[in-house]
Amino acid sequence: MGGVEGTVTALYVAPEHHSAMEPRGSIVVEAGSGIVGDRYHGTRHRHVTVQSAADLEAAAADLGAPVTPPMTRRNVTVDVPVPTEPGTRLLVGDVLLEVVRIAAPCKIMETSIGPGGRAALRRRGGTAFRALSSGTIRVGDPVRPG
Repeated sequence: MGGVEGTVTALYVAPEHHSAMEPRGSIVVEAGSGIVGDRYHGTRHRHVTVQSAADLEAAAADLGAPVTPPMTRRNVTVDVPVPTEPGTRLLVGDVLLEVVRIAAPCKIMETSIGPGGRAALRRRGGTAFRALSSGTIRVGDPVRPG
């Protein structure tokens, strides 16, 4: 990100695998476990997924149809580019996150977005992070290099 600062624009959780994404004004993140109430809470590395709003806009342009934050099944949407290099740190609100890997779009995208959704999100699917600290992330919180 190289010093670029941004803002959290949307937050979503899914309480169970394949359940609908639910909007939140804030989420509670536990270090080493992830988002309280999300399907991936307690997993080894996929604690929080973050995506860029600009990537969603580009995917929508390629697809010729809207691609909204809950359609991608990612937790946090921000208005700046999201780092993808493993080990890179990002401070979201007061929560320190570390890149694990790119969150490749899965076959569920063909259902949540529609035919071609998975391809439209290739290289735009967001990033999976591990939570290095605990705290609350709110819509409107700052996003900056950690």
